[in-house]
Amino acid sequence: MAIPTSRAKEKGDIKIDRDLCIGCGECVEVCKDFSLVISDDKVEISDNPAFGCIGCAHCMAICPTGAIRVTGRTISPGDLFELPAAGAAADYSQMMSLLRRRRSIREFADKAVEPEIIQKILDAAVTSPMGLPPSDVNVLVLDSKEKSRRFAADYCDFLERLSWLVSPLFLALMRPFWGKANDEMFRGFVKPMFDIFIGYMKKGINVVTYDAPLAIYFYGSPFTDPADPVVAATTAMYAGESLGLGTCMLGAVHPMIQYGRSGRKFREKHGIKYASREGVIVIFGYSSVKYEKGIRRTFASTTFMN
Repeated sequence: MAIPTSRAKEKGDIKIDRDLCIGCGECVEVCKDFSLVISDDKVEISDNPAFGCIGCAHCMAICPTGAIRVTGRTISPGDLFELPAAGAAADYSQMMSLLRRRRSIREFADKAVEPEIIQKILDAAVTSPMGLPPSDVNVLVLDSKEKSRRFAADYCDFLERLSWLVSPLFLALMRPFWGKANDEMFRGFVKPMFDIFIGYMKKGINVVTYDAPLAIYFYGSPFTDPADPVVAATTAMYAGESLGLGTCMLGAVHPMIQYGRSGRKFREKHGIKYASREGVIVIFGYSSVKYEKGIRRTFASTTFMN
């Protein structure tokens, strides 16, 4: 029984060329499905896998002789590539410089993001680690200021139709059911968000996507590991920074469009294929502002177990 995703219901198919196999056992070591065993100094398919091949292809990637071929679950031997040399990778200092230079940018020059830059961002994001292959992350690309604004305007119209969700009566009725934290969140964030988004859009000011020349929405499917869209979005965000763009994550759209008939209609209108547990929009563009300082951040807590 294979682990299902929206893209694959069957397990991967592992083929072993016994003439090429040298019995090193590296494939057995990296297969966490326990799909492989060593028998008579050669690798063989196990009779007792955990789930059935999930298509991670670690065995195929680590094999020094090319004795293993994995197909299915959207993977094939043609997807293998040579790893970049270790010396070509960014070191810790370079990585920290990139991370520290990034600021959340919502002020953009009136300049389009070139198609080749958009493709580079997507090429980077698709390398993101995932909870289970094949990736169930879906991507909606709004590749112009006009598309970004049109999406934001539709979202504000959508919110206006849902204004009853933040009415004083509804909030008072729901408080005993959803508890103090949700009540505080709705009163302190969600209701003001409705007012600000709708009110400013009526004045012609877009504070949903900030008229960014590029907005990319990363979302999942009913099968997706909830972390996957956020991890992909984060990779895309740092790729944008490395390419000279300002970036900002926007989390206020995704939760509101997941439920009910109105949410479904909004998703269908914009080609969003699924409701999903997690999702986030990242906006990109050439910054019209320049920060001189960074701001140190902290975790809520850090605990080392005994």
